[in-house]
Amino acid sequence: QVQLVESGGGLAQPGGSLRLSCVHSGTFFSMYIMGWYRQAPGKQRELVATITTADTIKYSDSVKGRFTISRDTARNTMYLQMNSLKPEDTAVYYCNLENRLYGSYWGQGTQVTVSS
Repeated sequence: QVQLVESGGGLAQPGGSLRLSCVHSGTFFSMYIMGWYRQAPGKQRELVATITTADTIKYSDSVKGRFTISRDTARNTMYLQMNSLKPEDTAVYYCNLENRLYGSYWGQGTQVTVSS
C-alpha cells in the first residue's frame, strides 16, 4: 500500500524559510508524478508544484521564484524548499503521488503558518 508522510511544517515569519519533506513507501510502479498542494481555510486545495520521475517540474505562478521542489530517489523523499514566505502562504500543505494506472495518493498534511 502506498503511503506518504509529510514533515517540516511550522511557524515562520514573513520573509522566512521552511523546508517540507514527503517520504513515500509502498510504490510498486516506476513512473509517477509527485506534487505539493495546499489548502487555506475556506479555500479550495490548490497546486503548488509538481515533479515527475523524469524530473520535469512545474510551479504555480504564486510560488514561482520562491519555492523549489526536488526529490531524492535514494531516500524516496520529495522536498519543498520555501523561501521568502508570505502570510498568504499559510495553509495545510499536502503531498501527492499519482500514477495514471494506479491512482492518486495523499499524505495527511502539514500546517504552515506565516505570521509575525
